[in-house]
Amino acid sequence: MRIARFSAGEEVSFGVVEGEEIAEVSGHPFLGEIRFTGARHPVADVRLLAPILPSKVIAIGRNYAEHAREMGSEVPEEPLFFLKPSTSVVGPYEAVRYPEKLSRRVDYEGELAVVIGRLCREVPVSRAQEVIFGYTCANDVTARDLQGRDGQWTRAKGFDTFCPLGPWIETVLDPSDLAIRTLVNGEVRQSSRTSSMIHDIPRLIAHVSQVMTLLPGDVILTGTPEGVGPLELGDTVSVEVEGIGELSNRVVARD
Repeated sequence: MRIARFSAGEEVSFGVVEGEEIAEVSGHPFLGEIRFTGARHPVADVRLLAPILPSKVIAIGRNYAEHAREMGSEVPEEPLFFLKPSTSVVGPYEAVRYPEKLSRRVDYEGELAVVIGRLCREVPVSRAQEVIFGYTCANDVTARDLQGRDGQWTRAKGFDTFCPLGPWIETVLDPSDLAIRTLVNGEVRQSSRTSSMIHDIPRLIAHVSQVMTLLPGDVILTGTPEGVGPLELGDTVSVEVEGIGELSNRVVARD
């Protein structure tokens, strides 16, 4: 099932994507059985929004060996994670705003994202699947020069618009071996499979939830494969994950 968050006019709603239409649902899909309102909207006539507004985004670094090597880093023995603020989240087709006054090198990082479906902590690997609501596409946009200069990643990863998510949440998916690609202006820049992750999704959930309580709607970015590179003003960057769809955003100047 594909769960989208969208606006048709002034109202923001959730719905189930069925072909070229969205069947609107009442309330929040995390809160129990999905109830349809009877309203239907052509996907082409609505504005797709970020499919969830998380309390926090937990991102995993160096979870693909080739990416760690291209960054000149060692492969971590255990998952390496950091936080992106909720204010960095934007939806499909929203602009990624390039902070030219602060950074001269902003990179794309296409990723598979996991959406948590229930409050949980200290989740064992064997039960990780029970806390997953679904999966979406993500772009862990990074001011690479600031990342190197600061020696830690908060500023480089935390700008407003630096976490595009979407286009919807796919709730029925085996994430163990999916094709993942990033394209810039239609040219493939990253191409890999999720089976190349060093630490799989159950282990990531178990590791993160040992440290912090996860809330419904929280998002875990599972790491980016090799091929990261710079974005320029006017670029369109697209992240594709097999079984989910495509997340596209245009790069513009920050006001």
